[in-house]
Amino acid sequence: MTSAGEAAEGTGTHRVAVLVRDGVLPMELGLVHQLFGGARGPAGERLYEVRTCAATGPGQIRTDADFPIGAPHGPEALAGADTVIVPASHEEDESLTPDGLPPSLARALESAGTARLASICTGAFVLAAAGLLDGRRATTHWLSTDRFARTFPSVTVDPDVLYVDEGAVLTSAGEAAGVDLCLHMIRRDHGAAVAADVARRTVVPPHREGGQAQYIRRPVPDPHLTSTGAARSWAEEHLADPLTLRRLADRASMSVRTFSRRFREETGLTPMQWLTQRRVDRARELLESTDHTVDRVATEVGFGTGASLRAHFVAGVGVSPATYRATFRGAAPLRE
Repeated sequence: MTSAGEAAEGTGTHRVAVLVRDGVLPMELGLVHQLFGGARGPAGERLYEVRTCAATGPGQIRTDADFPIGAPHGPEALAGADTVIVPASHEEDESLTPDGLPPSLARALESAGTARLASICTGAFVLAAAGLLDGRRATTHWLSTDRFARTFPSVTVDPDVLYVDEGAVLTSAGEAAGVDLCLHMIRRDHGAAVAADVARRTVVPPHREGGQAQYIRRPVPDPHLTSTGAARSWAEEHLADPLTLRRLADRASMSVRTFSRRFREETGLTPMQWLTQRRVDRARELLESTDHTVDRVATEVGFGTGASLRAHFVAGVGVSPATYRATFRGAAPLRE
């Protein structure tokens, strides 16, 4: 079986199994197929093979809508998977306990072996009931985090994030956060350029950090209030410039205080957190597509110095710029 790392190096198509149950949310199943199915390599080849499977074997599965779906595969598909994704089931999830996982579902997860595991929304209840989240950080839909924490005290629940990456096991919040999680896994496997291409095809934001708040009290800004969107678009085009909070607020014709409050209401981030994310994203693209030194990349994305870029890059991505380039481009070592 190929690992996620091997797939990222192009040794074969990465196999994704989606484990569906009665009550599955069609949107969550569809987004996995849409995003992983849309990932393409340099020659246009598919990078992932996605299979829908059920723990009880091939057959028809009820959804939370007024139509069923067909699961063409049984649990045997999990045994050959590199990644197993568990979408939510509104019929089952919140009734699960550490001692209450159905035997067929437990056996199916055991057959996944060393595959990377991920959940969308309340699918985290399945991973927790199987003991796979013990001692780990995890998240789920914000409406279910209190129940999740009470039911699984051995799991460290973070109710305020879009997704949590614990390496071999990942969890995400509600349906839209499932998009962010899938793009994150694609980015982890194949780099920022492939993930950005998938996002463009699907017309979704290319990158929202997992630490962004999943619940923003005013997700749709008051239409009578000025948005910070124009300032964000301008900032994206001027990342190399010294962008201060005052300068961004002036672009939006707001006071710093009003701009900061409005920005957080619209994005869930402070202006400087958002700006750092955008600069790291741009650095990823340059590391994949150019031979620029780390100092030049730092200058072009607005971090100023190579030391500053390295610090922000390691904090945001988890590896150095040189390691990132070697992983996703296979180029000669980056000139530090």
